[in-house]
Amino acid sequence: MKILVIGSGGREHAIVRKLKESPLVEALYCAPGNGGISRDAECFPVNAMDKEGMLALAREKGADLVFVAPDDPLAAGMVDFLEAAGIPCFGPNAAAAQIEASKVFSKDLMKKYHIPTAGYEVFSDPKAALQYIREQGKYPAVIKADGLALGKGVVIAQNEGEAKEALHSIMEDKIFGESGAQVVVEEFLTGPEVSVLAFTDGKTLVPMVSSMDHKRAYDGDKGPNTGGMGTISPNPFYTEEVAKACMEQIFLPTVQAMNAEGRPFKGCLYFGLMLTPDGPKVIEYNSRFGDPETQVVLPRLDTDFAQIVEAVAQERLAEVDIQWKKEASACVVIASGGYPGSYPKGLEIHGLDENGQAQGVTVYHAGTKLENGKFLTNGGRVLGVTALGETLEEALKKAYAAVEGITFDGAFYRRDIGRRRPQP
Repeated sequence: MKILVIGSGGREHAIVRKLKESPLVEALYCAPGNGGISRDAECFPVNAMDKEGMLALAREKGADLVFVAPDDPLAAGMVDFLEAAGIPCFGPNAAAAQIEASKVFSKDLMKKYHIPTAGYEVFSDPKAALQYIREQGKYPAVIKADGLALGKGVVIAQNEGEAKEALHSIMEDKIFGESGAQVVVEEFLTGPEVSVLAFTDGKTLVPMVSSMDHKRAYDGDKGPNTGGMGTISPNPFYTEEVAKACMEQIFLPTVQAMNAEGRPFKGCLYFGLMLTPDGPKVIEYNSRFGDPETQVVLPRLDTDFAQIVEAVAQERLAEVDIQWKKEASACVVIASGGYPGSYPKGLEIHGLDENGQAQGVTVYHAGTKLENGKFLTNGGRVLGVTALGETLEEALKKAYAAVEGITFDGAFYRRDIGRRRPQP
C-alpha cells in the first residue's frame, strides 16, 4: 500500500513513523512534511490546503490512501474532494469535521443529544457577551472562538477586565480571523483533564489509550495556552470506571448523534474531557489526532497501524482486534524562545544524529527544516521527545535525559510534565 500523509507537524511525524513500521506499507509520502519527516517519508512542497495539488501528487505517486491529518484541510473538504476523485482517505468529510470546526455546532449537538458538557451561551455581539458574563458574575469565565484557531482560541478570563479584553481581541480585532465572528461563553469546569482519541468508521468506535496534555507554556500550568507542551499516557486519572462512564455517556452517544444528523464520522475522533465532581464532561471535540497526544498514544499501539487505517476507510473496523503495549509513554516538547508569541526561525539544532534522532527515545519533529544536512528550527514547537518505560516515571526519566542533550538558542521546555497525579 502506498500512503500519502498530509501535514507538517509532530503529529504527522508520529503518524508517518508508525505507518513505516507496517509490512503493508510499500511507500510513504508526506506533503508538505518537515526536516525530520523527510528522513522517514518522501516529502513534497504541496500546501496542506491545496486540493488540486494533493490530488495531482496522489495520482502521480499512485497513492492507495491519503491520510488527512490536520484540522484545516479536513474542515475545508479535502476528504470530500479526494474521495470524489476516487482516492480513499483516512479522515472525516467536511460535514463531519464541523464537530471541531465550529464550537457552536458541537455545543448545540451535545445539548440536543444530552451529552454532558459545560453550560454555555452563543454570541455574535461582544457587548451582549460581556453583559451576559457580568450577569453571571462567575469567574473564571471561559470564552471560545467558534472556529479553528490552532488550539489557541480559548481564553479563561479571571475577571471582567480580562473578559472584555478577550472579547475585543477575538471579535473586534479578529486575531483568529472569521473564526472569532461568534463566541461561546462557557461555565468553568474543574477537575483533571483527559484526552481520549478513538478510531471510528461511523459504525464501530474503538477508544485508544488515554493521555494527558499540558497546555500552558510554563511549569505549574502557568502562562499562555499553547498547542501543547508535553503529554503522558496513560492518564493516571482515567480509571476503568471513568472509561466505562465515558463510553456509555459520551463516546457512543456522539457517534450516534453524528449519524442521526446525517454526518457519519470516519477517522480519528478526539474527546477532550474534564473529570468534574459531577462526572466526565466534554470540553471539546477534535476531528483528528491531537498534537502532542499522538506522540504518546501511537508508540503504545501494538496492532498494525496501516491495517487499522485501511479498515476505517473501508468501514470494517469491527474486524480488527486492536491491542496496546503495557508500557507507559511520555513526550516533552522543546519550544522556541518567545512561543506561543513571536519567535525566531532558522536556528541550528544540536544533539541530533543524521536522521534527526537521539539515543533511547524517538524525536518527533514539529517545527524543523533540513538544510545542507543540518536541522534548523522552523516553528514554535520544534521537537517532541518521546520515551517508553515500564512505568511512567521511567518514561519521563528517559525523555528528560534526552531533552537535556538537545540544544538550540532560546530553547525552552516544561520540567513538570506528568507530575500531576491523583491524591491518595
